[in-house]
Amino acid sequence: MQEYFLLFIGAMFVNNIVLAQYLGNCPFIGTSKDTGVAVGMGGAVVFVAVMAAAITWLVQRHILVPFGLGYLQTLAFILVIASLVQFVEMFLKKMVPPLYKSLGIFLPLITTNCAVMGIALICQREEFGLLHTVLFAFASGLGFMVALVLLAGIRERLAVRRLPIAMRGTPIGLVMAGLMSLAFFAFKGMI
Repeated sequence: MQEYFLLFIGAMFVNNIVLAQYLGNCPFIGTSKDTGVAVGMGGAVVFVAVMAAAITWLVQRHILVPFGLGYLQTLAFILVIASLVQFVEMFLKKMVPPLYKSLGIFLPLITTNCAVMGIALICQREEFGLLHTVLFAFASGLGFMVALVLLAGIRERLAVRRLPIAMRGTPIGLVMAGLMSLAFFAFKGMI
């Protein structure tokens, strides 16, 4: 039980996929202007990361390795992730149109979100079992969502403050992301 707890805390806080491993910065900065959009994007990333990690684990163990096709790992993983993103996009377009419109171009960009691909590859590199893979992907996706929502809250407050023109928008977002990254390094001492 302690092993699962440490894996969860380590993936969510200590080795946060965006603030400690610097993966997925494009959607992290792009969708962090509004808290509602950040929650929607975070939820989509959690879903896609968990499903992608589980399916890519099965593909790796039952197709690529037995048939000696390990060199196709990246291509196979991209196809799995792209298919899942298409599913999420169709679901949101049909069931939650306002969220679909607010996510805009960033929803299809989950396909090229290196955080999702990174999670799948880390699970393979660490040779996790299926349960560990799903738990690690869920915690990593949740860590992405927590960081995204925190940054969105900060940026919403900064939007109503007086800032120098050169610092408005993306520049202050990058500065805040850097400061959050430094703050998350404090979690390194936990494990």
